[in-house]
Amino acid sequence: QVQLVESGGGLVQAGGSLRLSCAASGNIFSIYVMHWYRQAPGKQRELIATITSGGSTNYADSVKGRFTISRDNAKNTMYLQMNSLKPEDTAVYYCNAVRLLALGLQNYWGQGTQVTVSS
Repeated sequence: QVQLVESGGGLVQAGGSLRLSCAASGNIFSIYVMHWYRQAPGKQRELIATITSGGSTNYADSVKGRFTISRDNAKNTMYLQMNSLKPEDTAVYYCNAVRLLALGLQNYWGQGTQVTVSS
């Protein structure tokens, strides 16, 4: 099992910044990719950023150039630095970890953290 705990959400004005954290514990050795997702009210959950175990990253067009995903392996923690925030970034943000097991892939989710951007 893997446990994920997000933190760092809150209320910020448009143009401001926040940094989200996702602390992982448990059987983390076989995690090969981690993601940040978000879900706004009335909308589907959206994949916004990905980081592999090798450090490769990828971003959704909606956040590219404003958000940065990173990980600190020593602290077993993934981050999402969010700059130039917009009201449309308001959502619950979730971290996700994917383990590669002998029988396939296993997904794990955090509980989510609310980000609210005021105009």
